[in-house]
Amino acid sequence: MDTHTEAVYREMLERAPGGVAELATRAGTTEPRVREALDQLVGLGLLTPSREAVGGLRAVSLEAGLAHLLRRQEEELARRHHALAVGKAAAARAIAEYSAQTPETDQDGNERLVGLDAIQGRLEVLTRRLREECLSIIPGGAQSEASLEASRSLDEQALNRQVRMRAVYQDSARNDPATLAYAQWTTERAGEVRTSPVLPARLLIFDRTTALVPIDPDNSRLGALCTTSPGIVATLVALFEQTWEAAVPLGAARGQAPEDGISPGDQELLRLLASGMTDEAAGKRLGVSMRTVRRQMAALMERLQATSRFEAGLKAARHGWL
Repeated sequence: MDTHTEAVYREMLERAPGGVAELATRAGTTEPRVREALDQLVGLGLLTPSREAVGGLRAVSLEAGLAHLLRRQEEELARRHHALAVGKAAAARAIAEYSAQTPETDQDGNERLVGLDAIQGRLEVLTRRLREECLSIIPGGAQSEASLEASRSLDEQALNRQVRMRAVYQDSARNDPATLAYAQWTTERAGEVRTSPVLPARLLIFDRTTALVPIDPDNSRLGALCTTSPGIVATLVALFEQTWEAAVPLGAARGQAPEDGISPGDQELLRLLASGMTDEAAGKRLGVSMRTVRRQMAALMERLQATSRFEAGLKAARHGWL
């Protein structure tokens, strides 16, 4: 009840009700509000027809009125519990029927997820089932805003359940404010984040029993493969652990190159280009733009005092950088 309705009820409990105008004066309110209060009190069962005044109302005693209100609340709670139980049963039947019609995996434990919506749907299910640990390799440097937002609520659910989360980003992710902020947000909630100059393809592992890898590492929009095959998952876990050991914690700065040495990022670039990769392909592997690759290579050539990339490669090899 609001204060006006309560005031009207108190006046009717304490004294003879009188008319609407009199109640308005006694309760310190207006006649329209008194009429609204009377309607509400009748609806709550706190007013009942008078046996003395034809068409009049009388207030139910406070004890009986409160008991009546509590009974109504108990009945409403019982109805809600019943409706919830019915809803849960219906949801369980629907899930069972859907699972029977569209099995999650084929006979060898692999499921092909076509498109971003299918991947997101499977991630939501796997995250709800997470109990102990989630491992992820996230190449590509800067992550899109859409990807970060899609991951945030799922990661938050897992972290709130104290699931251990370990993620490896590419070193170049440190240069993107949004991606760096997301990685820091993860570590602030007890997640663990490391970075590495070069990473294998994107990878997610849930409780060491289920793994997601892209169908095409160069185009994640094409879909992913979800596997529960023990042999495949064990191999992917070993790949993650090797990548994790070679990476450095997010909060630690990568060591600067000594005067006669080379930084890990520059060394990886030289190795990629020496293997025959184009600037564009090397940039994709490092998670940086082609412009950054060329700027980085120009700085190396200047440092090596080389007039061509071929000469730079020879001198880098003599320095033991390759």
